[in-house]
Amino acid sequence: MATILQIETATQVCSVAISVNGETIALKEETAQNIHASSLTLFIEDVMKSASLKFTDLDAIAVSKGPGSYTGLRIGVSTAKGLCFALDKPLIAINTLQMMANGFLSQHPNYGGLICPMIDARRMEVFTAVYDNHLHQIETVNAKIVDEKSFVLELDNNYLTFIGDGAAKCAPVLVHQNAHFSDVNFNSAANMSNLANAAFDNENFEDVAYFEPFYLKDFVFTTPKNKLF
Repeated sequence: MATILQIETATQVCSVAISVNGETIALKEETAQNIHASSLTLFIEDVMKSASLKFTDLDAIAVSKGPGSYTGLRIGVSTAKGLCFALDKPLIAINTLQMMANGFLSQHPNYGGLICPMIDARRMEVFTAVYDNHLHQIETVNAKIVDEKSFVLELDNNYLTFIGDGAAKCAPVLVHQNAHFSDVNFNSAANMSNLANAAFDNENFEDVAYFEPFYLKDFVFTTPKNKLF
């Protein structure tokens, strides 16, 4: 029976959970801009106390690996790796989009269509993928600029639900009778519990020393324009 600390920081949600044998027993999360650096370690302490656990009781650390926010992922992964080094515990990495789709399916167990999680990038770009109702990947993870021609093949043949913080901005252009949108936030560490437990059972661990987040796109540094005084 695996006890796993789980961290999700890929979007503006800062979320920490503890699972035992694939079931969530403690959860602390909040949505706010730039919250991860100040709140993540506090949330970890809170869920450990809530679950009446010591850090030595943990069997593994799981982290949402991306795609998503460069800064959020960097903070989440560096925190997870630090705990793994300090506690000598294995690191589990969960694809963020798969985690979101998994959360949707846990709330809609009889759903028969496709799921398209979307993480807001900028303008009309999203990080996205498409999964079926068995969590099999139908379209690979990619950075997509969404327009009225996007997902035409999937929509013509399937009921397709768009989820995530990138879905709402795409609704005005994805007009189709089979297109549906959920405003529920599935970026929760609780949604990786069964995925992390399965990875633990299969010993699907990362190399703590070399693991890096799945940014999908390179971070672009911008230099502010010189001000005239």
